[in-house]
Amino acid sequence: MPTRADRHLRSVKLAKECADLGARVRTIHKLTGLPPREIQRLFFTNPMAIPRGRPPASPEWYHGANLLFRTDASIFATTYQRLRCGGFSPEESLLGAYRQYQRVCPSPPRISFDRAFDLASHTDGIWIATAPSFSVVTCPCCSSAYLCAMGAVAQSDACPFCKLVVRFGTDARVQSSFPARPLPHPSVFHQEMLVRQHLARACHRESEQQCESFQGGGRAD
Repeated sequence: MPTRADRHLRSVKLAKECADLGARVRTIHKLTGLPPREIQRLFFTNPMAIPRGRPPASPEWYHGANLLFRTDASIFATTYQRLRCGGFSPEESLLGAYRQYQRVCPSPPRISFDRAFDLASHTDGIWIATAPSFSVVTCPCCSSAYLCAMGAVAQSDACPFCKLVVRFGTDARVQSSFPARPLPHPSVFHQEMLVRQHLARACHRESEQQCESFQGGGRAD
């Protein structure tokens, strides 16, 4: 059974991971239960480095956000939900989903860690929320999962990904946020296939040698 010291150490480790991702003192406090003064002493030794301003704390933000922010929020929220459905704790899911979001979305990220915490709270009805305000639904047109108000019916005209496709050809801001990636030259694929063939042959020869050695040892016995 975990001791009080074990639980405190886990809270400190979680707090450090959150601070490294840019979390505010309030967010870290809600996630870990550590006193705000202890959080400041451990992770914000420079008072000027403490994030200022009002933290995100309302689900209404999403419904008034522009298309790019709604798209990013949906990417985070759908990843968070998959991790929760996979049996991970809310804290693990929050950290894992935000790190994945950072890997796949442009830098700097539009969705801050505090905003992600707010979205997760109102998706699960935990931490700063008493009941869920969001749900993740699947678009009947493009099959993308996206974030919407709890109880809303999935439809293509509400899907941010469908809207991105429609606007991509004429919206410079969307194009710059999701730049087209040129395909590698065919020679790259050819070289890769040669490398794969070489490795496969080497593994096959090694396997044959091990088999012959084993059979030879058996005859000697």
